[in-house]
Amino acid sequence: MTETFPAFDISPVPIPGPDAVAPEPFHGIYGMPMFVTVPTADLAVSTRFWVEALGFFDLFSVPDHVTHLRRWTFQDVLLVPGTPASATAALTVSFSCVLDEIDTIAATCERLAPGSTTGPRVMPWNSMELEVRTPENTRVIMTAARPYDPDSPEAAHLRSIGIEAP
Repeated sequence: MTETFPAFDISPVPIPGPDAVAPEPFHGIYGMPMFVTVPTADLAVSTRFWVEALGFFDLFSVPDHVTHLRRWTFQDVLLVPGTPASATAALTVSFSCVLDEIDTIAATCERLAPGSTTGPRVMPWNSMELEVRTPENTRVIMTAARPYDPDSPEAAHLRSIGIEAP
C-alpha cells in the first residue's frame, strides 16, 4: 500500500470553498518540475488566447523562438514555433483554477474561439471541469475543486473507493 500524507503547504491551490481566491500570478524563476511545450503556427495568436482566455501571462519571450507562459506557481507552458496537431489529441493537460474563474474562462474562450469549450461539468472526484480546445488543438482542462459535501454523490463515490473526507 502507498503511504500518503498531507502536503498542501507546497501547493498554490487554495482550499475549496465559495470564497476561495486564486493566488497571484507567480513571477519568480524556479526549476520547473513540470511544463508543457505546445507547437504553434502563430505565436501571437496562441499567446493572445492563452493569456486572455486561460489567464496565463507572458513570463518572457524570445521572439520567433519561445513564449514562456505562466499562470500560478508550477503552471508553465512553452509556446514554440512549429506545426500544431492536425486534430485535437486524446491527451489532456490540466490546470487548477477556482470555481469563480470557470464561467469567465468559458465565456472568454467562446468569444475568442467559438465552439472551443465543452462543459463545465461536475466530475466524480468533486471538481468542476471545463475542457478547452486551444488554437493549436491542445486539450486543456481547467479544473476547480468543489467544497466537500459529505452528503453528495461525489463524497459517496470517494468513500466507495476508500477515500475519506479531508
